[in-house]
Amino acid sequence: MTVATITLPRLMMVGGGAHKEIVVSLNKLGAEKPLIVSDQYMAKSNTLTKITDILDGSQIKWGSFIDTVPDPTTEVVAQGAAILRDGDFDSLIALGGGSPIDTAKAMAVLATHGGNMREYKVPNQVDENNYPIIAIPTTAGTGSEVTRFTVITDTETDEKMLCMGLAYVPQAALIDYTLTLSMPLRLTADTGIDTLTHAIEAYVSKKNNPFADSMAKSCMELVSRHLRNAYKDPLDAEAREGMMLAATQGGMAFSNSSVCMVHGMSRPLGAHFHVPHGLSNAMLLPSVTAYSAPQAITRYADCARAMKVAQKTDADSIAVEKLIEELELLNTDLEVPSPSEYGIGNNKYFSLLETMAEQALESGSPSNNPRVPSPEDIITIYEGLWR
Repeated sequence: MTVATITLPRLMMVGGGAHKEIVVSLNKLGAEKPLIVSDQYMAKSNTLTKITDILDGSQIKWGSFIDTVPDPTTEVVAQGAAILRDGDFDSLIALGGGSPIDTAKAMAVLATHGGNMREYKVPNQVDENNYPIIAIPTTAGTGSEVTRFTVITDTETDEKMLCMGLAYVPQAALIDYTLTLSMPLRLTADTGIDTLTHAIEAYVSKKNNPFADSMAKSCMELVSRHLRNAYKDPLDAEAREGMMLAATQGGMAFSNSSVCMVHGMSRPLGAHFHVPHGLSNAMLLPSVTAYSAPQAITRYADCARAMKVAQKTDADSIAVEKLIEELELLNTDLEVPSPSEYGIGNNKYFSLLETMAEQALESGSPSNNPRVPSPEDIITIYEGLWR
């Protein structure tokens, strides 16, 4: 019997208004002077003040680093780590989408251990840092608030580096769907399919286990029920709450199983063409599912049934066909563009196919896929994606 190692935050507060528990969370972690890691949008939209007003009301001293970028870079992480290290801070509050949360994780490790972030990419693993992190997600997608991973782009090489270990698991997560009500349509769609990708890949991964399976199935059901509604009506509180819970469950699933080929292939699209992570996953999910399904028919059929697009009485092969059809339809309904429609030039795209295939395999994620691809397989899928 294989024993699964399960890692989660020590403290999770889930529900409308959970962000108001920030002082309680700091007290429980024994933290007194946090550095808030966020971005310019959170500052301009006054979401940041929802946290700082509470801290001020409790006379808690804090600092802020709001210069994070959509795809966290080694340069930005180094800047933030210097502020954290030199400012006498004892903790981090990560407020925003996956990028601020991933940035805060990397800052904590770099400020603790020094060096350069490329020293910490997989297969290296870091299990300790000196700065407890409280994650407050404002998008329903990445699940970074509960995962043991961060993804940082090397400024010098444009490589999207996967870093992993217990050091990247936030000590606390305040999961408050009311903070997602202002998400724009494109972000709602992309992060929603990102969530679905986490669940499907965790379930079909070679590292699947019963705990991750249960989280993945619940996540898939919630996404199938709520994503289109959240996209059509951004103020649909029930849909937003469902998607926020799904995002957290998807994070729990893949953090305790693994991601697979979709994530491996999406990172080069983000690194070379600045395609947002969720969108690149959405572009790839139908094609990679069709490629992978023959090696895991039963597992993918389970996904179709969890999403309620196939009946229990359907043969597995029929259920898988319905799953692929639903993934394609979901992309249509949520207006997911192809690489060419996104504006990527074909000359640069096709000139980089071999490099992207190599980088996808080097990420390690495709090795967890039920059907492990060759470089030629990956290139073929990239080519088909363009068309």
